[in-house]
Amino acid sequence: MSFNGIHHVTAISGPARRNLAFYADILGLRLVKKTVNFDDPGTYHLYFGDGAGTPGTILTFFPWEQAAPGRLGVGQIQETVFRVPESALGWWAHRFVDKGVPHETIEKRFGDPVLAFRDPDGMRLALVGVRGLEAEPAWADSGFPAAHAIRGFHGVSLLVDRGEATGAILTDVFGFARVGMEGAVTRYAVPGNPLGGIVDIRASGGFLKGREGAGSVHHVAFRATDDAAQQAMVERLTLRHGQRVTEQRDRNYFRSVYFREPGGVLFEIATDVPGFAVDEPVETLGEALKLPAGLEPMRARIEAVLPSLA
Repeated sequence: MSFNGIHHVTAISGPARRNLAFYADILGLRLVKKTVNFDDPGTYHLYFGDGAGTPGTILTFFPWEQAAPGRLGVGQIQETVFRVPESALGWWAHRFVDKGVPHETIEKRFGDPVLAFRDPDGMRLALVGVRGLEAEPAWADSGFPAAHAIRGFHGVSLLVDRGEATGAILTDVFGFARVGMEGAVTRYAVPGNPLGGIVDIRASGGFLKGREGAGSVHHVAFRATDDAAQQAMVERLTLRHGQRVTEQRDRNYFRSVYFREPGGVLFEIATDVPGFAVDEPVETLGEALKLPAGLEPMRARIEAVLPSLA
């Protein structure tokens, strides 16, 4: 079995145009796929990431124009964390001031400097400054400095009542190891520091349950190299941890299974294959609206109800 960390994170937002402006223009991420929610094709599904749509860099959104605000609580992703070169963190703090992005002062977590901030829907995000990232590839469009660009996910933090059973799945199924603890937060990491290789579990027994809405994370997906690796993980989940897992679902760019982990967070296992260049060249990722074959006959109707992103 191969263990590679987080594949993607999917969240809920308000208006699509505002969402695109923040993540593309303010954070400098690339829109790598413009498609629709397969279960609600009148709604976009927008994928942001690096230049090639690499697993471990992908943050996706279901943007509902009139979405009510969510409420953070037990059974949810508390924070989604990107990594940048440590030398870039001061630049980002000045950028957030200049752009009016709500943010906190830089603090230390597990020895690393962290700049926490929020998007226009109140979604909790952070940048972690990591030494030695300057040489890593970075997506930077014209006018955005590559030296400061986001290098994909650092990880996520989970808010659960008790974290032992969740931690057991992270270690036994996804290949994480328990590496430290700060206060009520236990850190799990994948060896080798891959993209999205950190999961922090905050145990907060008695806290209110979360409510989904704009600004909340819908699920986090972990990487499986291919169908065989995914199936091996499913077998461990069912036989060793008693989890009920969905049938495999084809999402065009990866194949997925889902389960609700013991702490209440929705987990997905997504294959790396076939990838985001399966239906358009890497050079033009995200430029055209892409629909699955079953929805293609309804393209005109779908395009008529989708809000403009211009």
